[in-house]
Amino acid sequence: MKVKVLSKDGKETGREINLNDEIFGVEPNDHAVYLSVKSFLAAQRQGTHKSKEKWEVSRTTKKAFRQKGTGGARRGSMKVSGVKGGARAFGPKPHLYELKVNKKVKDLAKRSALTYKAKDGNLIIVEDFNVTTPKTKDFSAVVTGLNLTGTKSVFVLEGADKNTLLAARNIPTVSVSASNTLNIFEIMNCKKLVLSEAAVKSIESNFSNN
Repeated sequence: MKVKVLSKDGKETGREINLNDEIFGVEPNDHAVYLSVKSFLAAQRQGTHKSKEKWEVSRTTKKAFRQKGTGGARRGSMKVSGVKGGARAFGPKPHLYELKVNKKVKDLAKRSALTYKAKDGNLIIVEDFNVTTPKTKDFSAVVTGLNLTGTKSVFVLEGADKNTLLAARNIPTVSVSASNTLNIFEIMNCKKLVLSEAAVKSIESNFSNN
């Protein structure tokens, strides 16, 4: 598959890049994408939720009222779950939410996601670039030139310098990533995926080394 290479101003450079069909032209597997995205989102959860059990509640153990004759439950402690301020019965405990997904499935999911972007015309290839100053207006000019204003976009820039990262971070619809940290959720959660020429080569190289 051949895609035109644009400058950071959105103008055609007269060059084309040939995308590897084994990465950008596979038969998409929706279930692999689903599993990979689910695993990624699950791994973001801290799993630190916790409620106090009976032995952790600091309250009196003095018997509040007589055993019989009140018409109420027989309680020998104010720590129990049936009392306001007491413990919680069967409450949440810290645990991991990680879901194991095989590496081959993750690779297939990423190939499928990249293929969807390419087939739907939501993949943009630009020349390698960095902005000279860490100012939002500089990166905003790039976004405007590529006609991505207000469009949720992910820029995959190989070797992006500090100025470029700082210039892009205040634009709410834009995020910047490197090819070695690009994940399935970033690809699927954006409308337009912008790859630099170096990023394309890096992605293809990473998959060829697997």
